[in-house]
Amino acid sequence: MIDILFALLAVAAVIWAVTVFYLQGPDLSPFDKSPRLGDSASAPPSMEHLAVVASLAGVNGIIGSTPRRQRIAVLRRYMDTLFDSDQLTAQFTPVDAAGVPAEWVQASGVDSSRRLLYIHGGAFCMGSPRSHRRLTAKFSELANAAVLAIDYRLMPEHPRLAGIEDCRTAYRWMLDNGPDGASAASALFVAGDSAGGNLTLSLLAWIRDQGLRAPNAAVALSPATDGTLGSPSLKSNQPTDPMLGPLFKALTRIPRPLLLWGTWLQTRVRPCDPVVSPVFGDLAGLPPLLVQASEMEMLRDDSRRYVNKALAASSPVTLQTWEHMVHVWQMFHPELPEGRQALAEIGKFLQAKS
Repeated sequence: MIDILFALLAVAAVIWAVTVFYLQGPDLSPFDKSPRLGDSASAPPSMEHLAVVASLAGVNGIIGSTPRRQRIAVLRRYMDTLFDSDQLTAQFTPVDAAGVPAEWVQASGVDSSRRLLYIHGGAFCMGSPRSHRRLTAKFSELANAAVLAIDYRLMPEHPRLAGIEDCRTAYRWMLDNGPDGASAASALFVAGDSAGGNLTLSLLAWIRDQGLRAPNAAVALSPATDGTLGSPSLKSNQPTDPMLGPLFKALTRIPRPLLLWGTWLQTRVRPCDPVVSPVFGDLAGLPPLLVQASEMEMLRDDSRRYVNKALAASSPVTLQTWEHMVHVWQMFHPELPEGRQALAEIGKFLQAKS
């Protein structure tokens, strides 16, 4: 009996050690401070924002009424068709970016020698160039550039690392190819939202480490930066996040060690590996980067910790926050005035770094 007890204690000790030292990663709480890192918009939310919040109840209804096995397919269709009624004037041209499906997005009159890689969000399992045309068309205008919007491989059909590899492949290809054929770019940018923000930050570190030509600037909208799910706002902001809160409420009730082990077993990648959790990486030597996040969203502290750590490493990174906004509220422009305001800030940032 004593031998069995010691064996169980030994197994428990091994599990604890693996969880703490291999899966969880270093303590990031020193980067929870909130210095003034950029502008913070604190005006009351607009009526248009309240309408956006109300519309999200429809999404939650779809989730609640759809069997679990069909949920991803239903959400993908919903996300892809959400803005289909938009009358966009940009030009959308399908392209094969060295094996990665993509499309060139060009607002009227932009300089096609200037290029921006856009990486869409969608929790790594949803989204497409089609779902994000409202944003990619606007980014083309703001950056005076042709936008390469990629259709990277999604989970669960593909492993987590497949989407990362697609982003790297597309960036390499974009260095020497534009909408008019093979040619060097006169300026380069990278941007992404949510999961795409995670992929953007992971890509920036890889570009630096590979010694490739760095982007002139990058933008991350409400990025997920910590795959260990250790940011305090994941729980504290769950009740105030009308988009992510209902979707991930159940996850906040699961003990973190179980989440770490589940993530590792699902992806075969350590949750704290900088490839999937950019906040744990070396954040020195990054290009100019603008991060925007909402103070009410669950991913707020993912942004805060990343920016604080990057600033400590002397990288030129700026955080701008809005007080009351939904996750990736920029998507709801032009109807949403706060979306127009945030995009105007992005435009000023990109123009200053060209």
